[in-house]
Amino acid sequence: NAASVVSEVESDADLSRMMQDLPAVEDLLEAADDAPIIRMLNALLTQAARDGASDIHIEPYERHSSVRFRVDGTLREVVQPNRALHAALISRLKIMAELDISEKRLPQDGRISLRIGTRAVDVRVSTLPSTHGERAVLRLLDKSEGRLSLEAVGMAGETLNRFNGLLAQPHGIILVTGPTGSGKTTTLYAALHRLDASSQNIMTVEDPIEYELPGVGQTQVNAKIDLTFAKALRAILRQDPDVIMIGEIRDFETAQIAIQASLTGHLVLATLHTNDAASAVTRLTDMGIEPFLLSSSLLGVLAQRLVRKTCTHCAGAGCKQCGQTGYLGRTGIYELLVTTDAIRAQIHSHTSEADIRTAALASGMTLMRDDGERLVQSGVTTREELLRVTRD
Repeated sequence: NAASVVSEVESDADLSRMMQDLPAVEDLLEAADDAPIIRMLNALLTQAARDGASDIHIEPYERHSSVRFRVDGTLREVVQPNRALHAALISRLKIMAELDISEKRLPQDGRISLRIGTRAVDVRVSTLPSTHGERAVLRLLDKSEGRLSLEAVGMAGETLNRFNGLLAQPHGIILVTGPTGSGKTTTLYAALHRLDASSQNIMTVEDPIEYELPGVGQTQVNAKIDLTFAKALRAILRQDPDVIMIGEIRDFETAQIAIQASLTGHLVLATLHTNDAASAVTRLTDMGIEPFLLSSSLLGVLAQRLVRKTCTHCAGAGCKQCGQTGYLGRTGIYELLVTTDAIRAQIHSHTSEADIRTAALASGMTLMRDDGERLVQSGVTTREELLRVTRD
């Protein structure tokens, strides 16, 4: 495990071999490279993948370094490497991610492609200068998760049936909303997976491309060459698309093109950052989208959160498998606003968020907390966890 390898590295004074170059794709479980820093990094990446970590944080402090994993949405420290090893660890990471090893004053971003056992893992690397040296955060993207179904991400019952109904529409816009880390992109990928890429031209514009989807044209925005969401979208509209997925609507220009595309015969799926389904409507009108255009194009809004699941090994008591947390894995809770004629009329007349929410509830929308309640009743999660993620 990572802690034992870190101890080994600290007792080995010979770090001269640590800068040996690695191939772009490395099978970490079979790597027998004895360069100590490489061994330590390999062990950290392997353990993070086995623990289901979404991120690895490597942080320098005055007297020690810290390595923390984000598992099921919460950070926990796994090891404290010797402070003297920190710069070497960051340098090794930079080599693997093809970053400038000599540049320590500016933030840098890169990526590493790995195989860990049978799993292909994409690692996004971000470095940032801080008071005591460079911090690094590694985002682990398991490529197999891009092939999840809507059922696998936790959608069920009437919400699943109604959402599938929206995906069957030939044109219009479907929004998926929630805070950062609430699983929006995974839901969009699951939705695209449900569509038939062989008989439709499905195209995406993303920042970054998290998972590669077979049969789907994926474009990544690139600030360095001024390829923005809006510019990429305009180009995609000249590619005869049937379905367009937009990683995130960040500004008025992107929102405007997305709405226009949905009104001209395309099915558009996009994400927004709002707390619930009704507030997504007001967010777009606040951005400057005309209410009459939004009311004509909006098919529905799916708001979501991820709740941690009670560990099945210890029934929540805390064990080795769940890192003594009582939770292992996460699943989604949802509220789906389907745009009815009554809701269209309210959007058109620019009524309040509260009025839109009331109309949605009257037409059968289940609130996120109520959707989560079924998971509490069936023992999948706890009431404390449900309240934690739906507190807003």
